[in-house]
Amino acid sequence: MKILHISGAKVWGGNEQQMIYYIPELSKLGIENIVLGIKDSPLEKECLLNNITYIPTKNNSLKGFVNYRYLKKLVEELKPDVIHLHTSNSLTFYVFSDLMYKLKTKAIFSKKAISASSSFFSSFKYNYSGIDSIFCVSKSVETNFQEMLWQKNKYKTDVINDCVSLDIIDAKAGINLREKYSIDKAHFIIGNIANHTDAKDLDTFINVVDYLVHSLERKDIIFFQIGGFSKLTDNFLDAVKEKQLENYIVFTDKIQNAFSLNSQFDVFLMTSQREGGPTSVLEAMLIGTPVVSTKVGVVPDAIQNGVNGFISPVKDYKDLAAKIDSLLSDKVLRDEFIKNGKVIILKEFTSSFIAKQMFLKYKKMM
Repeated sequence: MKILHISGAKVWGGNEQQMIYYIPELSKLGIENIVLGIKDSPLEKECLLNNITYIPTKNNSLKGFVNYRYLKKLVEELKPDVIHLHTSNSLTFYVFSDLMYKLKTKAIFSKKAISASSSFFSSFKYNYSGIDSIFCVSKSVETNFQEMLWQKNKYKTDVINDCVSLDIIDAKAGINLREKYSIDKAHFIIGNIANHTDAKDLDTFINVVDYLVHSLERKDIIFFQIGGFSKLTDNFLDAVKEKQLENYIVFTDKIQNAFSLNSQFDVFLMTSQREGGPTSVLEAMLIGTPVVSTKVGVVPDAIQNGVNGFISPVKDYKDLAAKIDSLLSDKVLRDEFIKNGKVIILKEFTSSFIAKQMFLKYKKMM
């Protein structure tokens, strides 16, 4: 079986990390994998490092007739059994190419995020007859995405969750947070890994800290927010000053392999208001960090509230704070969450498990 994976990603993100996680596992199952992607992108570099065959586009974009013709040529030469589209722009690229050249190859689109667009073209490409199957990263994404599908296409969706690699368990962190920031041993560290975007809702993150410190009077805590800064960052920093939380929140900006810091957190907090995944929750659970999260994305698929983690409604900072407070006050409960969290991740969210699910879906299509 031969799969041609297509990605239009120019920067590194969760989608690209997922490909690096599960494509080697697909290869172990006897699948020949080839990635078509942007020339000189981070994905190209990672594919080469992981011995994954990579074919760069003719320029630094998927757009243009030169690339549409190139895909037609590649399909004729490689004869893939399935084309797997990993990004929204790769779906657009495929639709234009197929309309012009009739590629006559089975195609799958991976839907990773909650849809925000309802334009005519978005509706057209998501319902395009040349798409045979749609992998949704979580049940919540599937529910949201089906609202954009015509009735005759709703049967095409399947839930294929994001995965984590067991290799991250042994990853060594480049920094020791307690040492670098001179944190007292008696203080708890709560971590959040998220880039500074609207979807991650770091306003709620700050409100959680504010409620814990000033209403629940927890002074034995410090929060680390790890993620790429953006135009929103100054607003977050201003809010921290306004709420007098400078001694309780550290914004670090992006740190490479941030998942490796989970072992230094007493609790992992996620406050997102929209998510497809995210893998950060799965990584924390695998590494052994108890999780408190809003009810988004894959969270309800992976966490049973009160059994292997805590789930709160979106934006409910008081509930999030109260659950963190209860966890910090109950080591037995933290240990239970750690044990039970690892069990579900090892059973249903490893890269080898997800690769086997994909393999079966590929076979079914063929």
